Formats: sequence, structure tokens, C-alpha cells
Amino acid sequence: MAETGYVHPTPIQEAAIPVVLMGRDVLGCAQTGTGKTAGFTLPMLDILAGSRAKARMPRSLILEPTRELALQVAENFVKYGKYLNLTHALLIGGESMDEQKAVLEKGVDVLIATPGRLLDLFDRGRILLADCKVLVIDEADRMLDMGFIPDVERIVSMLPKMRQTLFFSATMAPEIKRLADAFLQNPREISVSAPASVATTITAGLFWVGERDKREALRRLIKREAVQNALIFCNRKVDVDILYKSLKKHGFSVGALHGDLAQSVRFATLEKFKNNELQLLVCSDVAARGIDIGGLSHVFNFDVPYHAEDYVHRIGRTGRAGREGHAYTLATADEAKAVAAVETLTGRPIPPMAIEGLDPVNPEDIQAALKATGRGRGRGRGGESRGGREAGRGERGRGEARRDRGGEAREGARREGSGRRDEPRREEKRKDEPRREEREARPGRENRGAERVLDEVNRDAAREWKGEDRPRGDDRARREERFREDRPREERGRRDDRRYRQDDLGPSVVGFGDAVPAFMLIPLPRPRRVRDDEAEAA
Repeated sequence: MAETGYVHPTPIQEAAIPVVLMGRDVLGCAQTGTGKTAGFTLPMLDILAGSRAKARMPRSLILEPTRELALQVAENFVKYGKYLNLTHALLIGGESMDEQKAVLEKGVDVLIATPGRLLDLFDRGRILLADCKVLVIDEADRMLDMGFIPDVERIVSMLPKMRQTLFFSATMAPEIKRLADAFLQNPREISVSAPASVATTITAGLFWVGERDKREALRRLIKREAVQNALIFCNRKVDVDILYKSLKKHGFSVGALHGDLAQSVRFATLEKFKNNELQLLVCSDVAARGIDIGGLSHVFNFDVPYHAEDYVHRIGRTGRAGREGHAYTLATADEAKAVAAVETLTGRPIPPMAIEGLDPVNPEDIQAALKATGRGRGRGRGGESRGGREAGRGERGRGEARRDRGGEAREGARREGSGRRDEPRREEKRKDEPRREEREARPGRENRGAERVLDEVNRDAAREWKGEDRPRGDDRARREERFREDRPREERGRRDDRRYRQDDLGPSVVGFGDAVPAFMLIPLPRPRRVRDDEAEAA
């Protein structure tokens, strides 16, 4: 521990480590940057030092929401367990699954994984969780935000009931509390600070700017402040790319980090930033969650986060381990509601500041945005666009009403015109109806021929059923000749597939009746029974 620079434990470490060593479940809530990772890693090393792991059966499991955070925990494990004969495996997406399988086959003491890759390997039968004695769920609030809770619940169901569970989160929302109640058994709750509170070592500031002045305000702010290295947060990945290109164009040493980038690119960019090869890193919330960068001097919120809890995690990247940090937020009038939500969560207002040379935002616009109703974040672009859309829908609605009325009139005229045009046709149909009825009343040649053939067929069938003699060949020929004459001319040349072939096939077989075939009257010899005395003699 002396080599890593630890002299005194942080409040969360001082409270959590003894409880973990006792074997009890822990529900920990503390600010980001207070040493939660060491709070569960150090006692786990002491617990696992006594025995060895079996193949494909890890002895402990640490679940992390992102790849970067999982990699950071793995690095801390290697650093803390330098002189212990313990093995670990890192299961994250974007890496070779064959290499991860090979490590699991040798047996690991600590398994650090993201939920997706862990379930993939479990479904393939490459890992068993029946021997897992310690479960750590880190950054549980981020798990909830990213939609990993169903996967976490499935993973927990695969673990043995008798286990120790450590549950850590930076915020303690009601949903997180319910999850803790479901996963933990008689836990010890440890909270070293108010939930969603900001560290006292961080200097925060709020700058109200116009939408078109945001990039210029950020550039002036970076130049004005003594920025050693800084994270710049955006809400959307597309905004990350746009801001990265803008800063790159103006000559800043900057990199980009978000979830759509390849894993190798993300790791390489993060390593460059940690090695001070890049001064600025534009990133999204998911990619930068939980990243520990030593000596990070500034955090800039280019966008106010959609969720107020994300503000605490963003600015928690700076001011860690007792160092001083600065966190500045750029906000437009339409983000007034999001700013108010952050101030309500943290329990104190963000001190407003100004940038020289930029037009200030009218306070009336901010108040109007706060009073605006709807799902939007304020009046500005969102409010105006919503109003425009609603107005457009209203205009379209009135236009549709007018078109409906006009359409009804045109439809009525169309029906009248069609009615007038259809009257001669109806009269022609009325004239044709008597003719059609007369034709139907007078049976044609085809009808007479068909009826005659049907009568002949019925009589033949009756004779055969009653056992009468079949008609003679000459009578049959005459009937077929009359049938050909009665058929229409266009059908006379066709082959009659219904021609009778009784002379060739014989009468239809109905059953034996009273006549029994001779072969059925032949007696069969019964096998002679061998008596017991004959069998003994044999």
C-alpha cells in the first residue's frame, strides 16, 4: 500500500473495509472520487488469499457498466495484489473471446466483467458461477441508466444463495434502493456523504450563453483558465464529433471518446489522455463514467445533462482524492429546467459567472423557459419548435376540415354526375332483363343434353346397384352418339374423360356378401401339442 501512495484511508474505505472483512453485505453510497474501488478491492484480496480457484469457476465477480471502468478496476487489482498469488480475468466486449476463454480454463480468483460479455460466455457454457462467493455491483445507478438491470438480475439468479454482496452507487434513487433490497441480505448501509452531493474541493460555475455562442464561449473559457487537462461532456455522440472537429480546427490538442468508436480507438485515446499527450477530451457520459484520471484540473459541461444525477458523476471526475478541481457548465435559455433540476438535486445553486465579449442572455428568457410547460427543456429552440409544430398541426387540422367539407361537396357532385351518367345504363339493363329471363326460361340445347346424360348415368347406376344386367354394347354406343350430338360444337372435338370403362374394369366391388372365396374355406392344419410325457421321452 505504501508503494501506491496510500497513507490514510478515505471515509468510505474506513467504514466499508471492516464490514466487508466481517463477511456482511454492504450498501455503500458515496461521492465519485472518494475511493470506493479500493474500498471493496482491498478486503477482497484478503478474503481470497487463502485458497485457489477451479477451472471455469471464478471465486468472485465484479460487475461494471462500461469497458473503461472494468479496465480501470482490473488495473487497480493488479496494482493492489502485486505480491499476492491471485489471478484475475477481464471480460469485456471488443476483445478476443478466445483469449478470455483460455484464461477462464486456467481458473481465476477475481472475474471483472460487463454484463453483456459475461452472459455471452455463460450461454456458451464457458463459465460456471456456482463457486462464486463474493459479488460486487459497482456503479449501480449507471447500470440502471444503461438498462443493464435485467441482465444483472439474471446474473444474480445464477449465483449461489450463500454469498457476500457488495453494492456501491454514487446516488441512491428509489429504484436503486429497491434493487439493493432484492440483492442484499441484512446489509450494512454506509453513507459518508449526502446522496448526489458535490465534493467541497470542486469549484463550480454556470455560464448563460446563446446557442450560437456556445463554442466561442468554450474556447474563451479554455484560454482564460489555466487548464492542465479537461474533460468536455456532451449529451449526444454526434455533438461529440462536431465539437471535436471544431476544437481541432482551432488548434487545440483534443481527442474524442464515445460508444460508437472502436474499442481499440477508445483505449488508445484514453491512454494518450492519461499520458498527457492530449489536453482536452470530448466525451459522452457512458464512455467517461467512473474513469479515474489523476490530477484532472477541469470539467466542462458543454451541454447540461438530461438526468440531474449525471451532473454529479461528470464533475466528480475532478477534485478527486482531496485535490482541487473546477467544473464549469455552459447553458442556454432552453436548458433552464435542466439547470434547475441539477440545483434541486445537489441542494445548492450553481454560482453564475460571465464571459467578457459575449452577449448576455436575457433573464426574462430564462424565467419564461422555467415557466414553460411540456416535455421540453425550455422555451428556446425546443419551445419554439414545439409551438411551431403545434401551430402547424392546427393549421393542417383546419385545412383538413376545409378539405373535408370541400371533399364532401365534390364527392356529392361526383355521385350526382355519376348517377346521371349511369341512368342510360340502368335503362339498358332493365331492357335486357326480360331477354335474360326468357333465355333462362327456355332451356338450351346444352341444358337438354346434360339432363339426358345425367338421367342415363343415374339409370345405369341404379341397374348396377340392383344387380340388373348391364346395357348392351350397341345401346351404349347409341347413347354415346346422342351425347356427342347434344354437346356444343366447340366441345365435340374434345376428349371425353368421363367415358365409362365398365367393360374393361368390371363392376364395382362392394363386398363379399354371401359369397365366400374358395381359398378362405381351405382348412389350415393346427400344430399338434406335445404332451409332457412325450417331451420327457424326447
